[in-house]
Amino acid sequence: MSKSIAVGLTLIAFYLVGGMSARHDIFPWPQLSSLKRTVEGEKPPPPSRYTLDDNKRLIGDESKTPVTCPTQTDRTAVLLVLGQSNAANDGGQRHRSNYGARVVNAFDGRCFIAASPLLGSTDTKGEYWTLLGNELIASGQNDSVILAPLAYSGSEVARWAAGGDINPVLVDTLKKLQDTGYRVTSVLWVQGEADFVLGTPAEAYQERFMSMVDTLRQHGIEAPVYISIASKCLEPSNGGFKEHIPDNAIVRAQLALSKSGHGIREGINSDGLLDGDDRYDDCHIGGSGAEKVSQAWLNLLRSEGSRVATSQ
Repeated sequence: MSKSIAVGLTLIAFYLVGGMSARHDIFPWPQLSSLKRTVEGEKPPPPSRYTLDDNKRLIGDESKTPVTCPTQTDRTAVLLVLGQSNAANDGGQRHRSNYGARVVNAFDGRCFIAASPLLGSTDTKGEYWTLLGNELIASGQNDSVILAPLAYSGSEVARWAAGGDINPVLVDTLKKLQDTGYRVTSVLWVQGEADFVLGTPAEAYQERFMSMVDTLRQHGIEAPVYISIASKCLEPSNGGFKEHIPDNAIVRAQLALSKSGHGIREGINSDGLLDGDDRYDDCHIGGSGAEKVSQAWLNLLRSEGSRVATSQ
């Protein structure tokens, strides 16, 4: 009888210890799990249409339609899109070209009919750059639009500066565009939320941003760089805070940079433009937000186009 009780208590102890070990990932659970993987081998990931690199950048999508890269004319917009998640494939609404191969996604020396998610940026949700491309053509501003996105979710500005891990990827992207025969007409920068959370000082933000701009200039990009007012991303689930402070160091840095010359101009103000209903998770841009920001970019690029035409 006593032997049966002892065995029962031992089994209960093993059960409790095993449960606690698994829940908190402490000895011996990790060791046993590792041994199991060694014996059974790693299970291959389930099949997916998407191919992501180690930084979750979308570099392949079986659904894409390859096309011959359109020849650039003076009626072609070549938009280099840079930044973090609200420039990447984290939108709440997908879009596709309404004009076939007149709105394309340029990536790695090839072109594809533009459709969310775009190759070149992280994640696999929606984006609004394709919508902007459609609107640029519908408005008569451009005959064709080349979208060249390079945006990394959660990236701080230091990663884009010389010495940062994204800087060499930026250089490679520029070379691939030039090898394809494209001259960038506008650089659209949507970033700042990560640096607001990190508490990056205004001076440091400006210095690192200018380092990124120097990289662009050193590699032949003469186009204006539009810096958005972007610092708002709420809730801890998104890496943000509960509340936002509109007047902050990042916004002050962005405003100062837009007035500093060097071909840097003020982009759209997504902090002020979007309300709570426009962000599907208190941070990322949903359907109504996509319509607002794409319209704002359209108005900005059209006004800049008119200004250039008048000056000529």
